[in-house]
Amino acid sequence: MKHLLLIYGGQPGGRNFRMLEAVRDGISEFADEVELREKPALLADIDDLLWADGLLIGTPEKFGYMSGSVKDFMDRTYYPAQDKVDALPYAIFVSAGNDGLGAVSAIERIAVGYKWKAVAQALICVGDPDEAMLGRCRELGQTLAAGIAYGAF
Repeated sequence: MKHLLLIYGGQPGGRNFRMLEAVRDGISEFADEVELREKPALLADIDDLLWADGLLIGTPEKFGYMSGSVKDFMDRTYYPAQDKVDALPYAIFVSAGNDGLGAVSAIERIAVGYKWKAVAQALICVGDPDEAMLGRCRELGQTLAAGIAYGAF
């Protein structure tokens, strides 16, 4: 069985959390092939990252940047993960008050240092997620889970 780590910043009930629930719904369609480990970024650690065959990062945009909890996860795991997570497939989803591009850019720059491999375009939702956006979130979860399950990445 393959392993998918889903980490997130933000508060339960917020816009990012609604996106996270939809991403989780998409992943659940592959529950027989992919084990999901979902954690707030503050609680995720190097063992979670090393366990993962794929990574999904959800964050609200905070001051044009990723949430502090997602940045904290990266700070805590970066050096211990060196040369151990090369080419790890990952994807990002962002709930944005502005345009979300600062958060995405920051995560992508750090991902280069980890040597992760982006496997989907970052999903950015400005404002409240509508049904179309939540559908795109489900598709993101499905895409990453299917790709990991069937060795597409």
